[in-house]
Amino acid sequence: MCAQESSTPDYTMGFSEEMLESLRRFTAETHAGHLLPHLRPGLRVLDFGCGPGTISVGLAKAVHPGEFHGVDMEESQIDQAREIAQFRRQDKAVFHVGDVTALEFEDGFFDVAHCHNLLMHVPDTHAVLTEVKRVLKPGGLIACREMICESSFTQPDFGVIGKSWDMFQDLLQADDGHPQMGRELKGHILAAGFENVRSTNSFDIYSAPADVAFIHGFAKQWFLAPEIVEAAIKYGAATPELCAEMGAAYDRWKDHPGAMCALAFGEAIANRPQ
Repeated sequence: MCAQESSTPDYTMGFSEEMLESLRRFTAETHAGHLLPHLRPGLRVLDFGCGPGTISVGLAKAVHPGEFHGVDMEESQIDQAREIAQFRRQDKAVFHVGDVTALEFEDGFFDVAHCHNLLMHVPDTHAVLTEVKRVLKPGGLIACREMICESSFTQPDFGVIGKSWDMFQDLLQADDGHPQMGRELKGHILAAGFENVRSTNSFDIYSAPADVAFIHGFAKQWFLAPEIVEAAIKYGAATPELCAEMGAAYDRWKDHPGAMCALAFGEAIANRPQ
């Protein structure tokens, strides 16, 4: 299903075990709660940029026995999504390796289209949303949930952890990404020709001991991994000294009784015009 040329580049955040574990923590109940009330059995749903399918299987269950298709450009993610769907007995969920700017579905094929943290990584947001609008039925629903990096935080900060958020945003921008996409969603969706936009926002909170341990491991083993640090230094987003300070601060943070992390998201639901 991949087009020869795409306005969607490779996903440069990578697929380390730590990144995959963060994606596996996503479920329809925790990360697509804004969409679930709009789903019913028998609908035909597209999950574009579906990743390993942990949200997908919940959406597929909500519309069963309806038809469900997940699309992602990364074959390893599609392989995982198929395994998860089989394990969850969602035999109506079909997953494709494909380009979200050149979907191989006919016009007006889907009732609903969903994405989570896809648009923040795609340079040409308009190309993706226009293509998704094409495959939606008139009146069909699009639902997006995207990060607002500037509104995300880690506490206590120790005067340096906040700079890791700055570094993350700089890396996204260096890859032509959009670190504030959750805040910009409504404008992008309207510009693509959708209507009746309903905007909400929410936080993912990491506060329980297991969550704090996860964030610490993610920060040390992925975010401060040598290849990420090298990229940050290359793009001028950090220095070796700053990265060492951030690593030490995260080590202090994990043992602090007030440790918590909050990821901010903007959500939008809209309709293709009739």
